[in-house]
Amino acid sequence: MTTAQHLAGLPDGPPPARPAAPGGPPLPARPDTAVGAATSLLDAYAAGDTRFFASPTRTLLAYGTRTEVPHGTTPLHRRVTETLDARLLAGDAAPLVVGAVPFDTTAPAALVVPRTVHHAPPLAHDPLIALPAAPPATTDWDVRPHPEPDAYAAAVAEAVRRMRAGEFAKVVLARTLRLRAAHAPDLPALLQRLARRDPGGHTFAVPTGPGRTLLGASPELLASRHGGRIVANPLAGSTPRSADVAEDVRRAAALLHSEKDLHEHAVVVDAVRAALAPFCRTLHVPDRPTLVRTATMWHLSTTVTGEPADPAVSALELACALHPTPAVCGTPTATARRVIDELEPFDRGPYAGMVGWSDASGDGEWVVTLRCAEAEGSTLRLFAGAGVVAESSPEAETAETGAKFRTFLQAVGAAGVER
Repeated sequence: MTTAQHLAGLPDGPPPARPAAPGGPPLPARPDTAVGAATSLLDAYAAGDTRFFASPTRTLLAYGTRTEVPHGTTPLHRRVTETLDARLLAGDAAPLVVGAVPFDTTAPAALVVPRTVHHAPPLAHDPLIALPAAPPATTDWDVRPHPEPDAYAAAVAEAVRRMRAGEFAKVVLARTLRLRAAHAPDLPALLQRLARRDPGGHTFAVPTGPGRTLLGASPELLASRHGGRIVANPLAGSTPRSADVAEDVRRAAALLHSEKDLHEHAVVVDAVRAALAPFCRTLHVPDRPTLVRTATMWHLSTTVTGEPADPAVSALELACALHPTPAVCGTPTATARRVIDELEPFDRGPYAGMVGWSDASGDGEWVVTLRCAEAEGSTLRLFAGAGVVAESSPEAETAETGAKFRTFLQAVGAAGVER
């Protein structure tokens, strides 16, 4: 495959058949195949008890809360199945669960069966998505990194030292930026900018607690199931984009041939293969990665596809079996999680967890919660991480997290403050 073919990005098949949308709050009167069907759902998003999710297969807007998925010790996918089965028995025609699951899956998830759900084709299929979003308002942001860049680089150096001593093979270390302003940010406007900047990705806005909203534009599909087709799209190995076209192509080509990044990617793909194999009758894993691009980053990407051995396995069960992949945690998993607890001075919360939906038939989509922020009042808490291996440079990994912050910093009009 040539570099030019790699640069073509993700394969994009036709969207699956969508369920019928029940009645709900009034939306623009357009059939779901018309121009503006998907962007009308984006335009109708309002913060609060409203959930928005867009992917390369569909756009979803959900209002209200009919039932919360309870917290407990029973595996999460079983609690979701029991919740959906109860809604079917109560007379709901096509219930689904939507929301976010934290990195620590023993912590409470923010998953609900909404009161009403509206569906449309993908944002990327709607010509109106090309219209620009309104620029962010001028805001005097107070920006506080946690940890400070020097402290983060020191943590990376410590992880590299321990890996070279043979303690473990990889760890993903993250850091945060806290942005605070005099007034609460305009979340619908922020979502517009995220979605219109990367309409072919996965854009989401879901409440995660009283007064808290998780927003993001993730490039990475953790797992989906549509009928008899399972898909996972692990990403690992990345480099920042450049505004100069020639330099941008050079960086992409270099990523495709980077021994360090190819090794990091192979570790993740092998873990995905091992996790999915028990659930699949057939499983196809390409020999080499391709490239996907976002507005700010190039990523090595492998699209893994399979057929379920048991038709009852749900998208969420698959996602839970995969989580956390080495792309957000490390390997061996237990050791990497312990190192994260030791070297990251904050609770990840929803970051590097999963966000998406599942319906009563088991179909659904769950993406890795990346390129995200949690909004609460006048504060935005941004997250970014980098995969650290024995060949990693503390300076390069710190720069990579800075580049990943740009997705959100540009959306809020703070692109010049990345650290």
